[in-house]
Amino acid sequence: MKCEWVRENITLQVYGELPDDARHELEQHVARCADCAAELKAEQDFHALLSQAPAGEPSPNLLAASRMRLQEALETTEQGRFWHRLAFDPANWLRQVRFSPALASVILIFGFAAGIGTTYKILAHQPQIAANTPFTAPTPAPAEASITGIRSITQQPGSDKIDIKYDTVSTLETQGSLNDQRIQQLLLFAAHNNYNSGVRMDSVDLLTQKPDVSQVRDALVYALRYDTNPGVRLKALDGLGSFVKDDVHVRDAVLEALVNDSNPGVRTEALRLIEPVKADGSVRGVLMTLAAKDQSQYIKSQARTMLAQLPEID
Repeated sequence: MKCEWVRENITLQVYGELPDDARHELEQHVARCADCAAELKAEQDFHALLSQAPAGEPSPNLLAASRMRLQEALETTEQGRFWHRLAFDPANWLRQVRFSPALASVILIFGFAAGIGTTYKILAHQPQIAANTPFTAPTPAPAEASITGIRSITQQPGSDKIDIKYDTVSTLETQGSLNDQRIQQLLLFAAHNNYNSGVRMDSVDLLTQKPDVSQVRDALVYALRYDTNPGVRLKALDGLGSFVKDDVHVRDAVLEALVNDSNPGVRTEALRLIEPVKADGSVRGVLMTLAAKDQSQYIKSQARTMLAQLPEID
């Protein structure tokens, strides 16, 4: 065994992540090699030192900022890099199996047995189809875990039919109306996860037609809070506007956008949406803060105007 391999896997050894066979080989090597033994001891001491420090809980602001930075990074990263992460590295896999002969045997036996079992089930349960009966395979509902991205969303003119192309291992396409659960699942996935801001905007635009669905409303709130594209956030505001009066969760999200959003257009639209509920205690408090010290002269002026229209509090 080479020292290079041992040093690459010392961290896995310290965290107990090495397979048994590889761990045994590493321990045997360390017993004979003073340099690798010293490096293992240093890694163990470092791990012990880190374990003494208490783990802090991230603040909500840090989580939100991290999500936004991640989304920005995904938007600017070349799409091809995703496939590089999925690329199969035969040399690395064989190197791991080399030190795990028991694992290799189990994989071989399990694969052979699974192949026989699958073949038997297919032959035993295969339906009888008449010779002259045409067969049309149904389109399976996409599993979110298998979707890597939404490529495009298009609504057919003059129709409620929606075409969605999405990527798994290859690009697939499905069609259906906005009431179709498969279509809604793909739209929700695109609103949350897609790297293309134009596709996110298309999905949020269509979702605004179904804001009465709780999952859709949650997706619009998520887009308003965390999407890096101001156009997407404005679309989300359009869909949430009618719920500001009756849904406190939506109202809080709109107030948060009014106070914290970096885009003046989003803040102005949020201010307009809270006008019908300006007498609410939480809304009044935000308006007072904006009227006193907001950096935007327009927001400050509008907040003062709205406050002047309210009756005095006894």
